[in-house]
Amino acid sequence: MQRVIRIGTRESQLAVWQATLVQDLLARHGAESQLVYVKSEGDIDLVTPLYEIGVQGIFTRSLDIALLNNSIDIAVHSMKDVPTQMPAGITNAAVLERASYLDILVYNGEKYFLENPDSQAVIGTSSIRRRAQWLHEYPNHHIENLRGNVNTRLRKTAESHWNGAIFAAAGLERIHLRPDNSIDLDWMLPAPAQGAIVVVARASDEFCREICQTFNHQPTAVCTQIERDFLRALMGGCSTPISALAKMQGDEILFEGNIVSPDGLDKAEIKKSISPDDYQRAGAVLAKEILENGGRRITEKLHNA
Repeated sequence: MQRVIRIGTRESQLAVWQATLVQDLLARHGAESQLVYVKSEGDIDLVTPLYEIGVQGIFTRSLDIALLNNSIDIAVHSMKDVPTQMPAGITNAAVLERASYLDILVYNGEKYFLENPDSQAVIGTSSIRRRAQWLHEYPNHHIENLRGNVNTRLRKTAESHWNGAIFAAAGLERIHLRPDNSIDLDWMLPAPAQGAIVVVARASDEFCREICQTFNHQPTAVCTQIERDFLRALMGGCSTPISALAKMQGDEILFEGNIVSPDGLDKAEIKKSISPDDYQRAGAVLAKEILENGGRRITEKLHNA
């Protein structure tokens, strides 16, 4: 009798879309599977800002527990939500090809407030990284907390008095919800691994690990590892204002990273070309360099706070 792989997923429309994509990939390789829905802590508390509730792992913890309890066989995550330190007994089984890594602004009314850095405006986001970069670019703007799945956040934005709110392009585009009244924020560096989907499995489950490796996208796996190693070396998580982006370009990898103080006043950044041969140690090396060039004073303030 063929084994049926149990795919753990959150219940949001985007999470189910991602899990269904993995289900389709498994089917192409002759594997039968079913979805198992697991509610996360991040889906239950939609009021408290993420950076106040220790966000690291909040969207993945319940699925990790289900995986270790053998209630599911694999779990599907937005990779940017996954802590850089995986729980003991759980390992990455596959990284899917990355979609857009961009952040976008969904705006209400006119966009005049974007043309003048001295303008007044109200912007919604629960991400401290987005908050920090936005305030660095627009120091006179006010940031409001915005929580919920993408459908809820779009509705809240449309019903609000705000000038706009920030979203990940990939999340909206995957489920065909990106509105016309939106623009790419190509100046804003993304969260490490933004736009990528990861499948995790028990380290002891050779069957699931092997079949998932058949659809692993190695270029995305390499780039996201550099970004997440950079984040890990800086002792950062989802609740820290650290951004990173690695992109394959010809025979090299282009890397950009930054650390911005939560108030947007202080910023350290790095831009480097990396040989693909050095990808396994690049993140830590890049982190050390940014710390030595202005990043340490920001991270020390963050840790003291």
